[in-house]
Amino acid sequence: MTNIRKVDPFQVRDHIESILESSEQVFENFFLSKFIGLEFDYLPADAADPDKDHLRISFEVNEMLMNPQGSLHGGIIAAVMDISMGHLLHKTAGMGITIEMKTQYLRPALKGRTIVEGRFIKKGRALSFMESRLWGSDGKLAAMATATWKMPD
Repeated sequence: MTNIRKVDPFQVRDHIESILESSEQVFENFFLSKFIGLEFDYLPADAADPDKDHLRISFEVNEMLMNPQGSLHGGIIAAVMDISMGHLLHKTAGMGITIEMKTQYLRPALKGRTIVEGRFIKKGRALSFMESRLWGSDGKLAAMATATWKMPD
């Protein structure tokens, strides 16, 4: 007996139409972040932007984001972890560029609420070293990434 999963085409069309009407190619509001459904919390909440030390992103894993095996697609995982670091860098220091990123997949992230946290390992003038962690809806660590970022001029 097979468990056939399908993406609802009407739901996808409605979702994309809604995004096209509301997205802008700016931080937190760009098409991909809206498509995935990312919610951004820069922490500590009461700190000035340059003093924020991590970014928590949350989103619902749904069928549109899943691979054929029934878990969150690895490319989506890497993209959201990259976003968690890049948006934090932008909020605290300005526009940066990912020089390299290493992603480690530890376990599947299944349907439900997923949390990603990006933070600085070392913030420098020319380069910053950052990390991101993704927890699945079961609360278990599902992926980790480290990255080197070129800081804004």
